[in-house]
Formats: sequence, C-alpha cells, structure tokens
Amino acid sequence: MKLLHLVATGLVACTLLSCAKSPTGRSQLLMFDQKQVDSMGLQSFSDLKTKSKINKDKKINQYVQCVANQIIKVTPAKYQLNPWEIVVFEDDQVNAFALPGGKIGVYTGLLLVADNQHQLAAVIGHEVGHVMAEHANERLSSSTAMEGIMNVADVALTAMNTRYKTEISGALGLGAQLGVMLPYSRAHESEADTIGLDLMARAGFNPDESVKLWQNMEKNGSGGTPQLLSTHPSPENRIKALQGQLPKVAGLYQYAKQQGKTVNCAK
Repeated sequence: MKLLHLVATGLVACTLLSCAKSPTGRSQLLMFDQKQVDSMGLQSFSDLKTKSKINKDKKINQYVQCVANQIIKVTPAKYQLNPWEIVVFEDDQVNAFALPGGKIGVYTGLLLVADNQHQLAAVIGHEVGHVMAEHANERLSSSTAMEGIMNVADVALTAMNTRYKTEISGALGLGAQLGVMLPYSRAHESEADTIGLDLMARAGFNPDESVKLWQNMEKNGSGGTPQLLSTHPSPENRIKALQGQLPKVAGLYQYAKQQGKTVNCAK
C-alpha cells in the first residue's frame, strides 16, 4: 500500500505541473525550456543531414518546398518566424517529420504514396502540428516524470526488502509503457492530425484528401502493429477520426479558395 501511495503521489505531482495548454486546449506537462528543445531539434537535423543521402532533384525539391511553404504561411506568427529548412531525403521509407526549431524532412518514399499535393500537405501539416503542439517537449517531460516515479518505486521496493523486487519492478515498467507512454503518444498523433487538417484547409489544400492518403497508407501496409502496442492510431481508426472532422474544416477550405488560395504545386 505504501508503494502504491508513493506512485500515486508522483502521478499527482506530475498532473499538478500540467499547466500548459496545447493548440486544441489539451492540458500538457512541459518541464523544459522550449529553446532547449529547439536546440535539440536543430542538432538532430544537422546530424541527420550528415548521415543521410539528400535528394538533389530540382523538380522534386521545388514541389515539396512549395507544399511545405504554403502550410508554414498559415501557422501562427511565432512559427512563421522560424528559419524553416525543408530537406528531401533519398530513402524508401514512407515518412516525413518536422523538428522543433523549424526543420522539415520528407523521404522520397512518401512521394510514391502521397498521390498529389493535397495528400503531401496532409502529412506535412500533421508534422508541423507536432511542432506547434510542442509534442517533443511534452514527450521529454513525460519520460522524465515517469523515470522519476519508477525510481521512487524502486527505492520503496528496496526498503520493503521484497523477494519479488525484480518481478514487481518489471510489471510496473510494463504497466507504465502500455498504460501511459504509448497511449500518450497516440494522443499526440491524433492531435497532430487535427492540427494538420486545420492547417491544410486554411492553406487551400483539399482536406478530403487526408482520408485518401491514409487509405493509400493502409494499402501500402502501414499499421501492422496492434494499436494497443503502437505509438500511432491504426489507419482504420485514423481514417474514421479524420472523416468525423472533415465537416469542421470544410468552411475553412471554402474560405481559403474564396480568398484566392488555390495552390498549384507541380509534382
């Protein structure tokens, strides 16, 4: 009981620190200075560029930069001030990312699955959504907090001199991973989808194509890991969630078109 009390106390302490709000209004635990996190992002991107092959095809780079720049233009002012850098990496993986500090990476494998500018905008909008919601800071913070709680539990088990210390510690670790860390990551992915859908609609990209993108992803074999053990929602659940949000952004897309935001990024 003392062990449970200590763990519960740690969780309550973490909750009390959750004073920040994400762009969707969700409470967040942010323990790090965002400038620190931005610096980590810049360093990670620099390292990646030295270790990975960069695509030099002018047409491909212009296409990706065109889509990304349209998304960046509709982000809040403080993000538009970032010195954004957009790099296409020569790699078959179907993926893209955005890092704190204003760095975007797109893998050429994604361009084979994202059929058009709208579908690519859905991915880039999603990744920029992670940056806007400060998910990197939040994941670092949650990992740090969870490590602290596990350390408290370890001390308590040692003090209790229980013969099952190793087994109990392992069970607590698994419980933390499945019960807290993975669902937390899935919450980030779903939130980034919501933010990305809003961004692409405001930028003049057709939000309906976000659903088609994930249908393509599903055909491509994405989502083989059971959702319980995955940091990402399954494609099926993702598609359902996006379909439910489409009516909310339809007006934004129509307004963007009325304002002349008709995007034509040639693939």
